Amino acid sequence: MGNIGVAIKRILGNKNTITIVAVIVGVVVIYMGYTIRVQQAIEPQKVPFARQELIGNTLITREHVGTIEVSKKLVERTPELVTNQAGVIGKYVSYDSKIPEGALFYRSQLSATAQKPNYITEDIEKGFTVFSLPVDMHLTYANSIMPDDYIDLFLYTTNDDGKIIVAELIKSIKVKDVRDNEGKSVFSSMSTSKSPTELIFAVPDDVFSLLYRASQIPGIQIFPVPRNKEYTETSEQRNNLVAKENLIQLINSKSDLTYND
Repeated sequence: MGNIGVAIKRILGNKNTITIVAVIVGVVVIYMGYTIRVQQAIEPQKVPFARQELIGNTLITREHVGTIEVSKKLVERTPELVTNQAGVIGKYVSYDSKIPEGALFYRSQLSATAQKPNYITEDIEKGFTVFSLPVDMHLTYANSIMPDDYIDLFLYTTNDDGKIIVAELIKSIKVKDVRDNEGKSVFSSMSTSKSPTELIFAVPDDVFSLLYRASQIPGIQIFPVPRNKEYTETSEQRNNLVAKENLIQLINSKSDLTYND
């Protein structure tokens, strides 16, 4: 026993031996820590998925939903992801969404109630009317105008002398939807073309009359102008939707009607 003790003391007294042992211990600790972190990152978590394709306004039942294991890291990085069946079953697929077979569920695709095709008119204020402004990819700046953005409307025409007139007609209009030639929102999964043909928004009844008459006059074009984020965030507080008086007179002179008819 005494010889063993002496041998241990000699080993511990050797600096090279201590260094080697410290390195080995350090490597083991790093390896174990790395292994634990990797296991935590790839630890599977069960989430619901669609057993079949689900179209808009489908009531999701238990038969429509299965579970699949995905990495915990994916769940943490995707806050929109629905992580349990209770968050899916009994909900409706949003009117303008489609969930492919095998796809995971996201909150933005689900609705607590079925939506009607004319859902954009449900929250229109009294005295307002929905207006559809014809547009294309160019006029929407390659689909840069989105629902809930604010825009200004400008008028383009020529006067009796042939001079070009470009002027702001109405300020601060909130966009309700951007639709394709099939009436589907271009930002939804239901739209296959993603090519905009109309901007949908609501304006006071008298402004609607003005815009409609202007849209029917040859030589007059109304086009949207998107604004920056700060403008969009503050527009709701200063939204007055008043058309410029000189342009009102111009439109009235070409349509032989008054603004308040």
